[in-house]
Amino acid sequence: MSVKRSKLIKHLEQNSCYLHRNGSKHDIFKNELTGKKTTVPRHPQLDPFLCDVICKQLEIEKL
Repeated sequence: MSVKRSKLIKHLEQNSCYLHRNGSKHDIFKNELTGKKTTVPRHPQLDPFLCDVICKQLEIEKL
């Protein structure tokens, strides 16, 4: 089962993360509380394991 990218983005924004900048194939999100950054691919559907890894890197709760 995959996760929609829009659902992940909404979860990131609700947990004090914002779009830091756009890359060529990824967007870079930053947690404003911890300063941690990570990349989010621009695919419409994402693997749930990848979403968990992104949340862990930003030090927020899992989706």
